[in-house]
Amino acid sequence: MKSEFVPELEGALRKHMIKIPTVINEVCGVRVMGKLIKSLLFSTDISIIRNCNADAIMAVYPFTPQPIIANSIITCADVPVFIGVGGGTTRGKRVTNLAENAEYLGAAGVVVNAPTPDETLTFVSDKINIPITITVVSEKTDIEKRLESGASILNVSAAARTPFVVSEIRKRFPKVPIIATGGSTDDDILRTIDAGANAITYTPPTTAELFKKLMTFYREESNQ
Repeated sequence: MKSEFVPELEGALRKHMIKIPTVINEVCGVRVMGKLIKSLLFSTDISIIRNCNADAIMAVYPFTPQPIIANSIITCADVPVFIGVGGGTTRGKRVTNLAENAEYLGAAGVVVNAPTPDETLTFVSDKINIPITITVVSEKTDIEKRLESGASILNVSAAARTPFVVSEIRKRFPKVPIIATGGSTDDDILRTIDAGANAITYTPPTTAELFKKLMTFYREESNQ
């Protein structure tokens, strides 16, 4: 008899962790190098990365990408990591070098920014053998050209318009892998899933927000 009960084992010291919204499990997922990924944690905070149950890490940050940061995140993560390698301010050969370095360090894939020129995508795809994820912020993006230039996965990040942008892309490209931001509520996430996303990125609370709750609990305990 097939069991539908999923046993869950937790260690006493790591029970306090960030859990992604369970509604994300409704998504079909995208299989990368044999691993099925439905949820990606959007963070570069190593303490949060080590204490979250997401399937993978989306490590993109608003500074010039540095190999030492990529190395730290990949070393500490116990799930696949998609590393940001620039493409906006950082372009050309430097992006290619960063992408090659990320592959050597063990990244599952690299992420390039929305302004990345198609020529840069081609340079990178000629040099690495892991998926290239291109960020998409508008339905006006020339998706066909992005894919022809070497992108393997689309990362749709269009704020409140994300479900619409995902839907528009899915109409024309029924099989392209799409990762998308899910929003802050279960309903928002479901709208993005229904629009055609394969996987969802989740932005966790900051360490400051988590500490605030923990310190409030400590103070209440000490006053009893």
